[in-house]
Amino acid sequence: MAPGMAFVGSAGAVAPALFSSSASAWASPRTVETGARPAAGVAAVAARRVAAPTMVAAVPKESGDVPSGLKYLPEDAAERARKAAGKFEKMKIEKDGSAMWTEIHELAALLKAGETKWEDLDVDDMDMRLKWAGLFHRRKRTPGRYMMRLKVPNGILTSTQLRFLASCIAPYGEDGCADITTRMNIQLRGIVTEDAAAICDGLYENGLTSFQAGMDSVRNMVGSPIAGIDPHEMIDTRELCTELNDMITNFRKGNPEFTNLPRKFNICVSGSRDDFAHTHINDIGLVPMVNADGVVGFNVVVGGMFSIKRDAEAVPMDAWLTPAQVTPFCKALLEVFRDQGDRKIRQKTRLMYMIDQWGADGLRDRVVEHMGGTPFAPAVIPGPEYDTPWPRRDIQGVHAQKQEGLSWVGCNVPAGRLTADDFMTMADVADKYSGGEMRVTVEQNIIFPNVANEQVDALLAEPLVAKYPANPGNLAAGLVSCTGAQFCGVALIETKNRAMELVKVLEAKLDLPQKVRMHWTGCPNSCAQVQVADIGLMGCPARKDGKAVEGVKIFLGGSIGEGAELGEEVAKGIPADFEDLVPEMTKILVERFGATVKA
Repeated sequence: MAPGMAFVGSAGAVAPALFSSSASAWASPRTVETGARPAAGVAAVAARRVAAPTMVAAVPKESGDVPSGLKYLPEDAAERARKAAGKFEKMKIEKDGSAMWTEIHELAALLKAGETKWEDLDVDDMDMRLKWAGLFHRRKRTPGRYMMRLKVPNGILTSTQLRFLASCIAPYGEDGCADITTRMNIQLRGIVTEDAAAICDGLYENGLTSFQAGMDSVRNMVGSPIAGIDPHEMIDTRELCTELNDMITNFRKGNPEFTNLPRKFNICVSGSRDDFAHTHINDIGLVPMVNADGVVGFNVVVGGMFSIKRDAEAVPMDAWLTPAQVTPFCKALLEVFRDQGDRKIRQKTRLMYMIDQWGADGLRDRVVEHMGGTPFAPAVIPGPEYDTPWPRRDIQGVHAQKQEGLSWVGCNVPAGRLTADDFMTMADVADKYSGGEMRVTVEQNIIFPNVANEQVDALLAEPLVAKYPANPGNLAAGLVSCTGAQFCGVALIETKNRAMELVKVLEAKLDLPQKVRMHWTGCPNSCAQVQVADIGLMGCPARKDGKAVEGVKIFLGGSIGEGAELGEEVAKGIPADFEDLVPEMTKILVERFGATVKA
């Protein structure tokens, strides 16, 4: 066994089914099928193993047999990584996260054969490096089990994929569930290490992946949830989201060029003035804009982020990209960030800190230089039609598509929590009404596209829609929540269950004349993006009757869509029990949102 490997004993003849990647594959003609193949449960995948569609060279190693995180860094960046104070850079130097794409198969084989046990495994591998394979160990809440984060570009899932996801979590009973995330993505819960390799193989076979879903890489590609069907669409985001995902992940096989960024990175592509993708809170936000020649391209905004230390809106970069320039631009900016970004203090390594140093124009100039010196067109200045506000549309409910005779149906999933049975039922509904397709949104809801108008009433009568309504209450319609303390060891409070119960209490008590977007997040990392909500609640310590209790900070005034703004903290230390929280929320809803108390 090579130095630094996670395991005890020998893996025998077990060979990796997924593999290291070629850095330039994104520019080649597509050879990997991106759609779903015939359904296969995890057990079937494990029995036959997924053959690699194209074998590629192993990742070159800095020394020995262990891939180093320095492989793709220039010497000055490597030196910054060596001098970094934190554990993360040292861990990445010791062994790159891409190692887990092959070692996970050896690990699963060893555990199943009884040649090692979970308690003897390398803690850094289990708790940190497996995040590059999308596996997040929940040591504090559910030791030995993982949350598995996927890559679902533009939030589009087929019925075949939905059934496979059901098969991933069904064996775990109450421990197995899933969440829709605020990056129109899916997280599977309850996964055990022994099953992880077969799930990774099955995801790939079914047109998905979990690789590079965590740690210092690029998160899921966000686009418009109604791409291709929106009557007011400026550009269809689906192809670009897939193309960017292929570049970042080497067609879902994993790309070690982008495993060792200074920090995580978010990219989104907006398709209309509604900005369903939330460009203002992404590291790269692509805002659709028509130039003087009538060509639809993108103005670029950069640096949006939420963290414990800082929240920041993206700032304009004076650049306009054609669709053909988007992927090369993003690749170049990622390389500049990787090669020139600071690595000294982890909490100050997001892209916005480079922008603080260089300015958005300075960052643009370095990207241009990196790409050979040809400047981009300047940002397009909005025309007079932008003087009229464009309120962001609500896509829940039934809406006519731009295709005559078809509608999409948006259904509300409270706090985004799903079960294996839900996945199976959604697959059946998709097959029956929407051509085998379902989409997830950044608001943690679902959409069935391309429903024939004459079938809409039948879809609305399905038991699934009774559970996840197309016309929810005005609080339920805007509810978003992170995982919370039920599973996440970082969360300071329970969120999902509390959030859903609070909605029921408040909707029973109040009449609300408008939709109110309420977001819950368990800690200052703000996975649920409380700063963009009408009302945001963030977990924090509180005291009641002299005792420490779970509490919340309250944020107000966040807005989304065109001209979005971040909300501001207006209160903190409010006890999260309903005796205190219900009166506080009632006051806010009455005074700020026109609610009235029911008779």
